[in-house]
Amino acid sequence: MRRSRPTRTLLTALTALTALTTTACGATRQPNDAEPPPAPRNRPTTFHPAPQPSSPSPADGTDVGACTDGNCEIAVTEPVTIRFPAPDDVGRATLSVTKVGPNEIEYVVKSGNNRSTGGAEGPGQGCLTYLRDRGSGNSCGALDPTRPTPRPGAVVIQATTGADGTALLHIVSP
Repeated sequence: MRRSRPTRTLLTALTALTALTTTACGATRQPNDAEPPPAPRNRPTTFHPAPQPSSPSPADGTDVGACTDGNCEIAVTEPVTIRFPAPDDVGRATLSVTKVGPNEIEYVVKSGNNRSTGGAEGPGQGCLTYLRDRGSGNSCGALDPTRPTPRPGAVVIQATTGADGTALLHIVSP
């Protein structure tokens, strides 16, 4: 069967087009070709929280004995008892830290017949206790851990929580 010239031309063109398309789209690999690198995958990242600022180094370190004169700045990590002069030379006062932990502190102050308790929980929290010869008072909440200002006729006790379980204590006498 003999085909017409236009049909033969069309079949030749289609055959050539098919051969070109197959060659252009198909990639042949030689046996010695290196394996292409794998496509990069989205890998989960590890979250690292921003470093917390470290607590300031207390002037008297951890020496509880530095507080016996009524003026000190110490760090405590466990319950301690500190004795120091009461206001207006009424005798001795006692500060008993009863609980210390990460962002937590509790304490009791006794002087004569006066008794005051303080406690705080949370980052940057703390308490101020004003001990006077005729009574005492507390104020707790967010505190700046710097040394409190001396007050005439009062011993000021400041206890500030620390994230690492170290509380900062200040005792300031007039």
